[in-house]
Amino acid sequence: MDLQMLTTFFMWCTIFNGGLLIFWSLFCLFAPKLVYRVQSAWFPMPRETFDVVIYAFIGAFKLLFLVFSLVPYLALLMIG
Repeated sequence: MDLQMLTTFFMWCTIFNGGLLIFWSLFCLFAPKLVYRVQSAWFPMPRETFDVVIYAFIGAFKLLFLVFSLVPYLALLMIG
């Protein structure tokens, strides 16, 4: 596996994960009642708890996205 292939791999990982993060964040921002209704059918919990859980998951996903997708891609661009 060469540097160009690795850079391309992390580029696509960054695009897909970034798109998923943006989609998920916008969906939770503009349709929170729908998200709560769908998820509470599977995992019943109070609305306040649900809001904290969703916020924590989005924050954790953003952190993982930065550490495991964006930073390696930028590092490969710098050394390439």
